[in-house]
Amino acid sequence: MRRQNSKWMLLAAAMASIVILPIQPLQAEVLEKMNKVGGATVQYKIVLPSSYDPARAYPAVLALGGGPQTMNTVDNILNRNFRTEAEKRGYIVVAPAAPDGELFFDEGARIFPEFLKMILADYKIQDNKFHIAGPSNGGIAAFHVAAANPQYFLSVTAFPGYMWKPSAAKLQAISNMCVFMYVGEFDPYMWHGEMKTEAAILRAYGAVARYTVEEGQPHRLETLAGANAGRLFDGFEETGKGCGK
Repeated sequence: MRRQNSKWMLLAAAMASIVILPIQPLQAEVLEKMNKVGGATVQYKIVLPSSYDPARAYPAVLALGGGPQTMNTVDNILNRNFRTEAEKRGYIVVAPAAPDGELFFDEGARIFPEFLKMILADYKIQDNKFHIAGPSNGGIAAFHVAAANPQYFLSVTAFPGYMWKPSAAKLQAISNMCVFMYVGEFDPYMWHGEMKTEAAILRAYGAVARYTVEEGQPHRLETLAGANAGRLFDGFEETGKGCGK
C-alpha cells in the first residue's frame, strides 16, 4: 500500500508541474542572413510577424540604418523603431547593412533591385512592393533607393532625410508614393530647408507628401521610437487610401 501511495504521489507531483507551466505565446522571429547580391556580400536581418505563415502575403518594410549603416545600426533601428510594431501589426521588416561599408545612397545602392527580387522570391510580400524607411543617412538612402527603383515601393519615410543630389527626375520618380518626412525642431543641420522644399515640390506633382517638425526634438527622434514607433506604421497603412495623382 505504501508503494502504491508513493506512485500516486509522484504522478500527482508530475501533473502539478505540468499545470503550473506558463503557456508560451508564439514569438516572432528575427533571422540573420548573408547572401551575395549585385557582386557584394550583404548581411541583413528579417523580422517576421507573430504567428508567421509562409503561405500568406504580408506588408513589408525595407528599413535602412543611419550613420555608417552597419549591422549595429540595423540592430538599433529594429529595436528602436520597427520590430515591436511589426510583430504586433503583421509586417515583415528587412534591414540590410551597407555592403563593404559603402552607403546605400552611394556605391552600396548597387545591390538594388537584385536584393529586393531575392526577398520577393523568399517571402510573400503584398503587391510585391515595400515601404522604405530610415533615419538620417537611412532617410537619405530611402529616397535614393526609391527613386532609382520606384516600381518596388509604396511609400518613403525619412526621419529625417531628403533626396541625395535632388533633381526633377528623381522627385518625379517617387511622386506616386506616399512620402513622410520628420525632422527635429532643434536639428542643427540643413535638414529643415531641404526637406520642406522637397515636400512642396512633391505636393506640386500631386503626391501625398508630409513634412513634420517634431517639437522639442534634436536629430535623434524619440517621438518615433519605442512606444511612439506606431506613428511610422500609421503612415505605412495610410498608403491604402492612395498616394499619387
